[in-house]
Amino acid sequence: MSDTAPSGKIPQGDPRLLATAAARELLARPIPARLAYLTRRDEIRIVPTWFYWNGQEIVMATWISGPHIQHPARRVEDLRQRPDVAISIDTEEQPPVALQVRGRAVVDEIAGIPMEYRLSAEHYLGAETAQQYLGQFDGVAVSMARIAVRPVWVGLIDFGERLPGPLGGVQ
Repeated sequence: MSDTAPSGKIPQGDPRLLATAAARELLARPIPARLAYLTRRDEIRIVPTWFYWNGQEIVMATWISGPHIQHPARRVEDLRQRPDVAISIDTEEQPPVALQVRGRAVVDEIAGIPMEYRLSAEHYLGAETAQQYLGQFDGVAVSMARIAVRPVWVGLIDFGERLPGPLGGVQ
């Protein structure tokens, strides 16, 4: 793995990039992660999703059952069968900043609402709106999938100190 930034910087691919100021800022912003994976039919799928960074894993949750759910989220079984994923957390302003993570998804079925989903709701919606949103599920039988990805490869592009590789993207 080569470093596309000046010498002495953490190389692309190194999970220590998660400790940089740019990565910490992206992980703390209320912007969705984009989860990319392969379906059971070899189709590439990318879904925007709330996430919670717990310092070791990017945790996402999705619905399996509840009165408002017609069928479990399709990604649950896809990720169980094909757990290799890529995640992008990036900005829309110019110049953009992009954090890219690769790893394997671990999917656990949770009765009720996982703590990370509650924290995500508060992060994305604000405390009051999150409480109202989650309150509708109090006393209701629901289940969710807790999808956790421990980064094994991390790339960061900020178009200042860390530029894309000569062939585009992070190498």
